[in-house]
Amino acid sequence: MTTQADKLPYLSSEFLESLTISTSDVVDEIERQIIGQRRGEVWCAPKAVVLPGDDRYIMATLGVATEPRLLATKSLVVNPRNPARGLATLNSLVTLLDGETGLPLAVVDGNWVTAKRTAGLSAVAAKRLARSDSACVAFIGCGVQARGHLEVLADLFPLQEIRAFGRGTGNRDALCSMAEARGLTALPSDTAKAAVESADIVVTTVTLVPEPVAFLDARWLKAGVFATMTDLALPWFPETMVSFDRIVIDDLAQEAQMSKPMVRPELVAGDLTGLVGGGVQGRQSENQRTAFAFRGMAVGDLAIAGLAFVRAKAIGALDE
Repeated sequence: MTTQADKLPYLSSEFLESLTISTSDVVDEIERQIIGQRRGEVWCAPKAVVLPGDDRYIMATLGVATEPRLLATKSLVVNPRNPARGLATLNSLVTLLDGETGLPLAVVDGNWVTAKRTAGLSAVAAKRLARSDSACVAFIGCGVQARGHLEVLADLFPLQEIRAFGRGTGNRDALCSMAEARGLTALPSDTAKAAVESADIVVTTVTLVPEPVAFLDARWLKAGVFATMTDLALPWFPETMVSFDRIVIDDLAQEAQMSKPMVRPELVAGDLTGLVGGGVQGRQSENQRTAFAFRGMAVGDLAIAGLAFVRAKAIGALDE
């Protein structure tokens, strides 16, 4: 990380990991900034998306907080051709400005922020929508997002087992090894149905480019399940979503501006802001099938990048 007075500090993923930000830190900060939105202390724009038509997915978020006094913008490109170049499929960057003056403060590794905030948003929802005794998690998609979700869910629930299904064996085996390192049983699954049908929690993190063809049937899920869908619910057969008793999305206002809804509006009980604020009820019985489908919220990027910035300042890492 560079800290010279004449250069903008860059918070790399290695440095960010050294801050040892915990799951509770992530969840608490996301919830705090969501409540800040309700109080008129945090302002976020709906995410902007550009689809050039060549399988790239280009996205940006914008959020402003009162405390810490920050403006955070994230720019992201997902390109399925990147692995052939020896690059990650997703690459992004977060810039932080002083929310009052607009002066630049730092640049933050966006891939780290994206992984932390995505799993963090799921965790905020899972606290309210999953059964507290959830022991088995099924992962559909086994990459970076799956590993981030494994970390937070293992911290929040008494997990004993994971089931993993993905397109390639490399990511699947890495996820299973990560689970075993935490003392969990890890079972690779040959089919998506085998992975999800006995799970207490289902995590789908299927890549959005190229756009996935639906292959998951909500009727496979047992009573009491909670599913979190980071992939706009695209891998799920739309006609089977009625099998869920309660579906919450991330942001009703943002969703209203999108050309295609993730879930039929009449099936949506509310959004994450309502869930955190208490206006939307969470799980209402042990047997309810619940789901959280989300595009990603600017407040999540703002919360995680801001948390990292404040933590870095607290240890003197950003002092000139």
